[in-house]
Amino acid sequence: MDQKNVSEKQFDVIKHRASFEYKSSIPTNIKLLKSYHKLVSSHKLKPSLVLENMLKTRKVRSLSGIAAITVITKPYPCPGKCLYCPQEKDMPKSYLANEPACMRAVLTKFDPYKQTKARLDSLEMTGHNTEKIELIVLGGTWSYYDNKYQEWFIKRCFDACNNKTSNNVKQAQKTNEKAKHRIIGSTLETRPDYVNEEEIKRLRWLGATRIELGVQSIYDNVLKSNNRGHDTEKTIEATKLLKNAGVKVTYHMMPGLPGSSFEKDVKMFKELFSNPDFQPDQLKIYPCVVLKNAPLYKLWKNKKYKPYNEKQLLKLLTEVKKNIPPYVRIVRIIRDIPSQSIVAGNKTSNLRQLLEQQKVKCNCIRCREVKGSKFDVHNVKLVRRNYNASDGKEIFLSFEDVKNNKILAFLRLRLTNEWSLPVLRNYAIIRELHVYGQVVEISGKNKNAQQHQSFGRQLMAEAEKIAKKESGAKGIAVIAGIGVREYYKKLGYKLKDEYMIKNL
Repeated sequence: MDQKNVSEKQFDVIKHRASFEYKSSIPTNIKLLKSYHKLVSSHKLKPSLVLENMLKTRKVRSLSGIAAITVITKPYPCPGKCLYCPQEKDMPKSYLANEPACMRAVLTKFDPYKQTKARLDSLEMTGHNTEKIELIVLGGTWSYYDNKYQEWFIKRCFDACNNKTSNNVKQAQKTNEKAKHRIIGSTLETRPDYVNEEEIKRLRWLGATRIELGVQSIYDNVLKSNNRGHDTEKTIEATKLLKNAGVKVTYHMMPGLPGSSFEKDVKMFKELFSNPDFQPDQLKIYPCVVLKNAPLYKLWKNKKYKPYNEKQLLKLLTEVKKNIPPYVRIVRIIRDIPSQSIVAGNKTSNLRQLLEQQKVKCNCIRCREVKGSKFDVHNVKLVRRNYNASDGKEIFLSFEDVKNNKILAFLRLRLTNEWSLPVLRNYAIIRELHVYGQVVEISGKNKNAQQHQSFGRQLMAEAEKIAKKESGAKGIAVIAGIGVREYYKKLGYKLKDEYMIKNL
């Protein structure tokens, strides 16, 4: 039987027949993968991408073009005193020990090297390519942590990917440029009131390419009611500073907060994308729930607060999704809090699936990712979308299967007359370049995958044309992850003060 024509159902039938014939238990895909790699390494079997893909578990983990690795920082104080935030002993502020990523962190005693290594091993064992890593660091307010701890933590994450211990952060980053597991993007989370030019310089020095901002609400009265500790002006200022440094921005939004309402929350999500002061690149929607170890618990117990139930939340999310622009990615629509920890509020964890079943239309990037779908090259078009954001012009370029409304690759180009760092002055800024689909080896090619099909190069060439023709920029600066610097060097870019620079 031709491997290419075997479906996953047929493959399961083959496994059942083999177990019956040899009177053994049905082998798991993980065991089969292990045996497959042994046979390939001993040259008893030829490598087969078809078979590897068939044996892979949780395929979605590497269908967005990267393999994401989430690590959690140590338990540490946070400057915030928010009503809704849980305060669990021996955990970083706002995190619970029974959340999946936190459980892994607890097992390793929050050691960044061990967390990263364990995740790498787990992904590889289940058949995923780990050459292109997106490192996501979570836990409290990153900017509040001690500087020496920050440097040690980041260095150890790089050490795990390099499989080598470096003397300092810069050495670890340099090694990672050509390592097997390259960190092509790095995410840190902080509060809007901790973002300034000096902090951005430090975040970039550590290799951050995306910042998750705990925004929660864009209304001052709601922020004040929840003891958030900053106003909306701080969010607007932080967003602008980050974008003018080329940094991608994710907002954490929390509908259902005390002081808000259904109507106010609907209006809030509309304003996020109609008001140029906001315009985040990504959203994490964390509906407010009541947790026993959060100050909000007392308000709920005294019947002074009532969270959204599942029905209300689905109705709200339907409204939110209908108005999301095609240049925004909704990363999450619910936080991964185990239901047993929720005292009141929504406990349904598969809200995204329920919305899909109701056929709620959503144009966000995540809903339109090509993933593993096949596409007809004749349907693929270069699409350009312009929008104003933080006193600058954002140009979102994408290759899309226009017939099936699928996105294969995109680029974010920013034209501005203000820059957060001296190195960027008079440059147009490429804030993000991403090709979706199955991860392909850095030196490899797969004609059935979207990566390494020149989509990225074509988007870069188009961005250079636009920057040259439509702005007075002397060149382009790219906020490149450490592990993708080699790619930009091949396109004529040179490293300068944490950015890849090219004069036009």
